[in-house]
Amino acid sequence: MRYEQWPAYVTVAEKKAKAQRQIKKLLKTTNGVKPVEIEGRTIASTFWGKAWCKHLEKFSDYSNRLPRGKSYVRHGAVCHLEIGEGEILAKVCGTSMYNVKIKITLLAKTKWKEIKSRCTGKIGSLIELLQGKISKDVMAVVTDSKTGLLPLSGQIKLECSCPDWAVMCKHVAAVLYGIGNRLDYEPELLFVLRGVDASELIDEGLTLSATAKGTSDVSSIADDQLQGLFGDDIELELEGGESQVAEAEAVYEESGEGGSGELWLSGAEVAAKRAEMGLSVVEFAKQVGVTPATVYRWEKMKQAFKMKAKYGRVIATT
Repeated sequence: MRYEQWPAYVTVAEKKAKAQRQIKKLLKTTNGVKPVEIEGRTIASTFWGKAWCKHLEKFSDYSNRLPRGKSYVRHGAVCHLEIGEGEILAKVCGTSMYNVKIKITLLAKTKWKEIKSRCTGKIGSLIELLQGKISKDVMAVVTDSKTGLLPLSGQIKLECSCPDWAVMCKHVAAVLYGIGNRLDYEPELLFVLRGVDASELIDEGLTLSATAKGTSDVSSIADDQLQGLFGDDIELELEGGESQVAEAEAVYEESGEGGSGELWLSGAEVAAKRAEMGLSVVEFAKQVGVTPATVYRWEKMKQAFKMKAKYGRVIATT
């Protein structure tokens, strides 16, 4: 009598290590690798990320197989995730490296017009919108399961190069949850994905004054200055002008990190460093490769958190 053998057990640490090796391989051959990195067990923690995940979990045809992706995305298997207009491209580390493609139908012009009409006069700034700091009425409009920005199940087409017979394989499921995590940091990508302009939700008479404070020209800030802030080991594609090495070294020495490429700061300290550079939130965000909403979140954090550069952008972890 033959007995089927169970596959060898692989620990979470081994899965994470394998994913990291695959990411390093991708970095050698591919520009702009964007892995999904999750700290702890929480996949999405902001308004936009939670809204995406909860919306998908409501689909009856997803409910049985979608949870299979949670462990995959948590241990870093989504080695690359890129969100564009109407399309998500990803690479997921499993038995092999699999390619995932998700097509999303663009938002109908009539639906977008209705959303704009219902939000008129209720959103003060783009930053307010992206941070999710808007009224419950507006939140209900933009995340309505039928009339909001989030796609219906029939508007989502899933593809994966793995041999799993199911359309909703664990690799696709991991990517879908990865999108929720990515929206935590770049909520504007949901608007990009649906082919609409988020700024159209803002009344024309209102300005983005909350993001426009500060008059210094971005070009006056040197690459070295930003690298001095976040560590000598950081390599970013930053915009800058003439060198201010002395100031950069002073900032770096204050961090006491000794070239580790990491820096522990509180939100108040991030705001102070930004002010020293004479940069607005928008300018600072552009320099370090994140969104203005991300900088606002950093600056409101009371506890110290670790800032480091990885895969060409600055990330923060508690």
